[in-house]
Amino acid sequence: MLLQLIGPALGETLIMVFFATLMAVIIGFPVGVLLFVTGPGGFIRMPILNRFFGWIVDVLRSFPFVILMIAILPLTRLIVGTAVGTAATILPLSLAAAPFVARVIETALIEIDPGVITAAKAMGSTNWQIIYKVLVPEVMPSVVSGITLTIINLIGYSAMAGILGGGGLGQLAIAYGYNRFRTDVMVSSVLVIIVLVVLIQFVGTRLSTMLLKRR
Repeated sequence: MLLQLIGPALGETLIMVFFATLMAVIIGFPVGVLLFVTGPGGFIRMPILNRFFGWIVDVLRSFPFVILMIAILPLTRLIVGTAVGTAATILPLSLAAAPFVARVIETALIEIDPGVITAAKAMGSTNWQIIYKVLVPEVMPSVVSGITLTIINLIGYSAMAGILGGGGLGQLAIAYGYNRFRTDVMVSSVLVIIVLVVLIQFVGTRLSTMLLKRR
């Protein structure tokens, strides 16, 4: 009986985290690059644009996830058609994680030796070539580490989403464990989340180390 509850809930959590991470990277990666190249240390300096996107990123990062999830309920209903369930939770998860990804990418790019960019310019590389041939390969180990942290944060956010009917292990722990006084369900849900986090951190660390060795 317990496995029949844990299995589907784990599947829902994995679906939420996977698609939310994918969307967060799709949104956050280019924003992070934009923040770097238009910033003080960048090579396409546009202070107004930089401040505008920086402000948006900081505002979204300042929202506690539960409040963000409630605040965008109308948008979630408009896009997904419902405000509860696994599919509906992916949107707020993505919006919560994208600013974090953007700052991770920006920070990683700032740490690159400026001489690398100068050398690329001296060789006649265009701005676009510098971005995808120089900057992106240089920051991939840091990007993998950042995405690993993002996934771990999203697992925690997905558990909190269970409070509002978001599905997954969080909802299982609350609906079946807490509300029905099933301690075994609650403990099992927490243990599965812990194991999931440990595995993801292990895989992320190994991938980042491999990329560092190949660089």
